[in-house]
Amino acid sequence: MNRSDRRRHGAAALTACFGALAYTVSKVHLAWERELGMPGFPAPAESYAAISDVRAAQWGNAALGLLMAVLALLLARPPRRRALRLAVLAASWAGTAVVGAGVAGFAARATGLAPALGAVPPRAAPAAAALLVGALWVGAWAAATVSAARIRRPVERMDSPAAP
Repeated sequence: MNRSDRRRHGAAALTACFGALAYTVSKVHLAWERELGMPGFPAPAESYAAISDVRAAQWGNAALGLLMAVLALLLARPPRRRALRLAVLAASWAGTAVVGAGVAGFAARATGLAPALGAVPPRAAPAAAALLVGALWVGAWAAATVSAARIRRPVERMDSPAAP
């Protein structure tokens, strides 16, 4: 990987990390306010009946956001051990797919294409900002994962004699 590729890879991993941190901050704010949903996308009233402790649920989502931020940072310098490296890449692809599905769902809701997901957001600007951040996050996470998978450096095997 040349210097330019390394810079792009690092920028993608950091952007993915910042996306996860933005998600985390939004969930902390919503926990504080005891609200469900996403910024710009208030949850339907019936959603509150299914959640006994809104604050705890949002704190759990915030913890998941921190985990995703750490995972994105691990992409910047993937582990050398083959099993750990594969686990990081698999978890990154899974996270990218889940977050991407969420962004697609919120986009469908915002455009009115999926009324079952909730009403069109009452304020367009916060919803558009949340969708933009989500799209950047997913794109950067996917790019960082692809790039990390292509890094060719010695990989330690757990069963090799050199492994501690």
